[in-house]
Amino acid sequence: MKIRMTAITTAALCLGLAAAAVAQDNPVAKREQMMKQVGASVGALGAIAKGEKPYDAEAVKVALTTISTDMKVFPDQFPAGSEVNSAAAPAIWDNMEDFKAKSMKLASDADTLLASMPADQAGVQQAVQTLGANCGTCHQTYRLKR
Repeated sequence: MKIRMTAITTAALCLGLAAAAVAQDNPVAKREQMMKQVGASVGALGAIAKGEKPYDAEAVKVALTTISTDMKVFPDQFPAGSEVNSAAAPAIWDNMEDFKAKSMKLASDADTLLASMPADQAGVQQAVQTLGANCGTCHQTYRLKR
């Protein structure tokens, strides 16, 4: 049984590392991976905000840190020529400075929230409103409708 769990764990780690390696070479895969991380972080905060999960300071810290870290480098994942097979709107490349500013605003808001660290469910609700407004503004302009 122990050998089986070790084998399963090892296989999962190898698959994760392989996916990360592919994403590193492919800007579309890398930015999609980053958006999934940010989405999962916002989802974790949303679950606390809605009372679906109890307040957990460490989970809040991890989520806000992930959002901050990813959004600071997110615009770097949009080199010229990476428009193909992507949900990214052409407006990103037409207005890269605004796109970068929106990404940095989300990172900055996450940093501000980290500095004051929401202390309860109500604080997390407020954080989700702030972060969600940033997400919505950017997605309306820079994400293709599916």
